Amino acid sequence: MERSRADITLLPTKTGPGLYPALDSWRLLRTPGFRLLGGFIRTLATRPKASMALLLKALHTGTLAELVLAAGNLREAAGSDVLYATFGDRKLFIAYYLKLLTGLPLVVKIHAYELYANPNPGLFQEALAAAQRILTVTEHNRKLLVERFKAPGDRVDVVRIAVDTDGLRPRKRFALLTVAFFAERKGHETLLRALRHAGPGVEAWIVGGPGPELPVDVPELAREFGVADQVAFFGALKGAALSALYDRCDAFCLPCRTDSSGIQEGFPTAIAEAMAAGKPVITTRHAGIPEVLSEVLVPENDEFALAAAINYLQEAPSKRRQLGLRNRGIAEREFSLRNAAATLAALEEAAAGQAAVPAGNAVGDRTPVAVTTGTGAAVISRPRGGE
Repeated sequence: MERSRADITLLPTKTGPGLYPALDSWRLLRTPGFRLLGGFIRTLATRPKASMALLLKALHTGTLAELVLAAGNLREAAGSDVLYATFGDRKLFIAYYLKLLTGLPLVVKIHAYELYANPNPGLFQEALAAAQRILTVTEHNRKLLVERFKAPGDRVDVVRIAVDTDGLRPRKRFALLTVAFFAERKGHETLLRALRHAGPGVEAWIVGGPGPELPVDVPELAREFGVADQVAFFGALKGAALSALYDRCDAFCLPCRTDSSGIQEGFPTAIAEAMAAGKPVITTRHAGIPEVLSEVLVPENDEFALAAAINYLQEAPSKRRQLGLRNRGIAEREFSLRNAAATLAALEEAAAGQAAVPAGNAVGDRTPVAVTTGTGAAVISRPRGGE
């Protein structure tokens, strides 16, 4: 419908985030409650006979809210050419009331659940009988509509689900994974700028969101730089979901930089994770990163050098495999859980070497060791006397 240049006005029963949001070109009716009530009262006053009959029907069928939504948006709907309900539930009931108030033709598309758990089977059947066309997605549904709900068979047609077969065609892609909270020093801006100069099929898979620092609006940057269709935002992930992206990406990219306050990275955990996953890493000559990685490194804030590095790895699968194997070896040597054991050993050594503890500091017969962390203080207790 969008491609046919139809003017679409959407009257939702509720609004919120979802998989299939309204397009920006659609007119979305979000009428405040007081205006809905005012429109409903106006409809009662100007069409008293028809409105009273509908009011009795709504009270009888428990669909007063649907009638109020319909009557409250009557002026906006009256300028349309056809009413279209995308499911046979509350949306159909609202469209049915609008049809009765305006005389406009009604088309409904039936999917599935409304055939088995309809919120109002009686009104559903009545609305089907009044519809000019009834569309449904399978032949099985068409038989149910005719046999169970007595829909007029000559007005029921099977129109299957529509998907964008052009946009979803099989294609070669080069996926760059970034895992970081949205902060200036993580370098999202440099990555998004570099995408403008990257080769065909390059995509950025971005995991993360606002963190403890002043956040960067990364989705807005993607729109500003004109690369939003090359970026997939996954939000905050962990466990199997994050591991799946490490497995499926072609390379990991985190172009770290010194932020405007002078803050730098230590060594990003996400880079170590990517190396452990056997992935090639594209990053910058920043802080302590070159101590571990020799390639692929580019200068900070250099979108052109970053794009060149991305394009180089995209065209060099054997190099990607070589770097992935090398990074895995480095991760095993530098970043294994032996480091956690070494940290614990340092804590135990510090605890064992303490002088006599004042009586007020004792916890039972154990000696407390306070460890300050980024999120608070962890207290580790070790038995006295080395027990």
